[in-house]
Amino acid sequence: MKNATKTFLITGANGGLGHAFAEAALKAGHLVVGTVRREEDRRAFEALHRTRAKAVILDVSRFDSVEPVVRQIEKDTAPIDVLVNNAGYGHEGILEESPLAELIRQFEVNVFGAVAMIKAVLPTMRQRRSGHIVNITSMAGQVGLPGIAYYAGSKFALEGISESLGKEVRDLGIRVTAVAPGSFRTDWAGRSMVRSGRSITDYDAVFDPLRQRRQDYSGHQAGDPAKAAQALLRLVEARDPPAHLLLGNDARRLVEVQQAERARDIAAWDAVTRSTDFA
Repeated sequence: MKNATKTFLITGANGGLGHAFAEAALKAGHLVVGTVRREEDRRAFEALHRTRAKAVILDVSRFDSVEPVVRQIEKDTAPIDVLVNNAGYGHEGILEESPLAELIRQFEVNVFGAVAMIKAVLPTMRQRRSGHIVNITSMAGQVGLPGIAYYAGSKFALEGISESLGKEVRDLGIRVTAVAPGSFRTDWAGRSMVRSGRSITDYDAVFDPLRQRRQDYSGHQAGDPAKAAQALLRLVEARDPPAHLLLGNDARRLVEVQQAERARDIAAWDAVTRSTDFA
């Protein structure tokens, strides 16, 4: 039923888009459980509403703890109607210069943690034949950008997982949407970003201006988190939600350019593409 009260589970709810999503859902009358990392964040989150704001301390990359926490939420609160996989962070660095350990950590949080959350909520959603899983990806999950290869890789992975999962569960009454924001006014490019050091001068010309522009732009992005939150509410109320949703004019422009370039490459190399089947 449209506008019926839902139970949201939002990861990374203590700041940025996750906090904006939580505030909007609470204002709309929903019950919201947010995952946070610290006790002070838990208290601050629950202060948002006396009865409908709940918080749990959870590191999504501690995979063994995810399912017990979700089971406890379902027992103490309610079955989850909407999972918003928002927890994540950005990594900036030239691929050749960035330690492999930083790629592993990026995927542990942005991909494996999100999948652990999905696997934890699916049994109850499947039994109830209802639910909506919203995975927050990025425009960098559809268009590879220089200087954030690890981050883009993690978000490309989550886009693909979302699309495949959506086709697996759509006949079970469960919807899956990958939401790809552009640049929003959050701490993503500020204190929340991990930055690898520089060491190879060959990359200075391509990377240094990008790093400087990203730092200068932080706090001045065009995207409004409150408007992103309203878009999320519209999404979860939709009878036929999309598998992919872009948020922000910059995201739309970037993806449109990428799609046009891909179409040109497909056309230019069509003969080669068609030449590889058995005759």
